Parts: sequence; structure tokens; C-alpha cells
Amino acid sequence: MNAADAIRGRAVRIRRPRRAGMVAAAAAAAAVLAGSVAGCSSSSGFQGIYSLPLPGGPSLGSHPYTVKAVFANVVDLVPHSTVRVNDVAVGQVTGLSVPMGSWDATVTMVVNGNVRLPGNSIAELESSSLLGELYVELAPEPGVPAQGRPLHNGSTIPLQRTTQNATVEQVLGALSLLLNGGGLAQIHTITVQLNDALAGNEPQVRSLLSEINTLVTNLNARRSDITSALDGLNQLSQTLSARDQQIGYVLDNLSPGLAVLNQQRRQLVTMLDELHTLSGVAVKTIDASEASAVADLNALAPTLRNLADAGNALPQSLQVLFTYPFSDQVLNDIKGDYLNTFLNVTAQPGTCVYAPLTPGATGVTSSPPGSPLTCPTQP
Repeated sequence: MNAADAIRGRAVRIRRPRRAGMVAAAAAAAAVLAGSVAGCSSSSGFQGIYSLPLPGGPSLGSHPYTVKAVFANVVDLVPHSTVRVNDVAVGQVTGLSVPMGSWDATVTMVVNGNVRLPGNSIAELESSSLLGELYVELAPEPGVPAQGRPLHNGSTIPLQRTTQNATVEQVLGALSLLLNGGGLAQIHTITVQLNDALAGNEPQVRSLLSEINTLVTNLNARRSDITSALDGLNQLSQTLSARDQQIGYVLDNLSPGLAVLNQQRRQLVTMLDELHTLSGVAVKTIDASEASAVADLNALAPTLRNLADAGNALPQSLQVLFTYPFSDQVLNDIKGDYLNTFLNVTAQPGTCVYAPLTPGATGVTSSPPGSPLTCPTQP
């Protein structure tokens, strides 16, 4: 009969031993198992063999206090495991539980009342040796000053201040995964391929690394320009995003224009061909008349030089020309509405000067001296 069968209340047949010593041992075992069955049926909180007192263990003193810690994984931690501070046993684990609806384990510990730890202490699950038992290590949080009330009866160390060291099983499992179809074979393949690729190409690889170093140096020297360019691109993107409707309208109405250009593609090509021909003719014409053009420009140079020398006198002369024979200053000197003027006019030779339109008047022709003055009859 085993303890599980006794707890479940199964009927177990006990064979009669041949010796009296065996009978006594069987009776003692039956008594213990009977007590176990009775304990399970009662409400005394019996937890099997873990409820039985063990000899030895850490000294809890006369006034121990209870502390709880929440772990994401307690592996195979069991009750009666020791609780240590600086590798000194100061308490023991009294219970483990998983609250309803939670995936985290709550470890209940009893600690010697003379142990004083800050309120922000940490709890770490460690192993006493490579294959030794697990225990809970309590310690102040490194690098952080003490905060809050010291640990006392009913204190709880939250999940964010509890850790777990890697166990031997985890290390061996990771090693097995690495060796059996893990990353080791891929690392070997990568190493072999790198050796094949670099073999005989050391100068090229060295030059490539030098160029990469130069590139990175230049990029680092122009990081402000790159940042400015990225900021400008960000502003452009924001502008385009703000004007997306206008851009959409332009794109929608661009299709008809592109259709017209597509329809007139042949005419455009013909025009470009003719323009090419015209440019060729123009180049030939300029090449043929190069000497004449240079001569014309040289002949035009004195005229342009004289115009430049005239300076401001030319505009002023043109202004007087349009007001001949009275300049603007003469008009300013006239007092009244009219002005009497006496002019002596000398006509060119061969010019007929007629008198006022009166009947029988004859004209006088301007002739050289000694020539007769004759003029056709006035119509």
C-alpha cells in the first residue's frame, strides 16, 4: 500500500508477514496511513508528508514573521526549503500556491524575527549546488537605497522584484537544442561559407572595409545636413498631405491633357524633326556668313561707340526735336494765349512759293542767282 492509495481511501489487501518484526512495521505503516486518511478528511489543513515536522532546519527564534513572494516560475521548489540571507539560513518555505485566475506562484516563507530587511528587498530562486536543492535568497535591491517600511509579518515581495537563476535542466535543455538541430550547424555552415568567400580575397575585403569606413566617416560628418534634409522632407510631406485635395484635382484633370498630347504625338514629333532641320540650316547659315557677320559687327562698332559717347545728350536732343521750333522753355515764357512770330524762310532751289489764294496770283520759284523766276500757274 502506498500513500496515494491510502489518501484516496482505496481498500488495500495486506499480506500477513512471516516474522513478528515485519508485522510490527506493517502495523506502524498502517497507523501512519490511517492518520493520513483521517487528516485529509479533517479541516486541519494537512498537506501530506510536508505537514510533518522535520528534524534540524534553520532557527526561527521566538518571534518569526511571515513573508510572501510572487514568482513567475518556482520550478521544483518544495515546502521546508530554506530561506537564506547572505547564504545564511534564516527561515524556511511553509507553502506554495497559485491563486485562482493567475499564472504566478505565491511562496509563503517564515523568517527569523531578528532579520531586518528593507521594504524594497528582492527574492531570488537559487540552487545550493549544481544538482543541489533550491532555496530562496532574500537581499536588499543592489544599487538602490532602502525604501519603505522594513519587511514585517504579512509583507509581500511583488513579481517585479523576484528572479530565478537558470537551472541545470534549463542549461542542459538549451545545450541539447543547440547541439541537436539547433544553431550550431548553421554557425558551422556560415563559418565555412565565410572562409570560402574570403579566401584569396583579402586585399579586396580590406579595401571594402576601408571604403565603408570612409563612407561612415563622411555620413557622420554630414549628419547635420542629413538631418536637415529629413526635416525638409518631413515638411514637404506635411505640405503635400495638407494639399492632397488640390493634388488630386490636378491629377484628375491631367488625364484629358495627356490624352490630347497622345493624339497629337505625331504632329509633335514632326514639329521636333522640323525644328531639328531648322537648327541645322541656321547653323550652316551662320557658319557660311561668319565673315560677313563679323565685318558687319566691326562696321557697326563706331556707330555704337558714338552713340555711347553721346550719353545723355541724345535723349535731350530728341526731346527738343519734337518741340521744334519752340522748345518747352519758350512755351513757359509766353504770356497770353498767342504769339506773333516773324520768320525768314529760305526754300531750296527749284521750290515754288505761292502767294495767298487770290485770283490771278502767280508764284515765285526759288532759283539760283541770275536765273529767271518762273512758276507754273496756280491751279
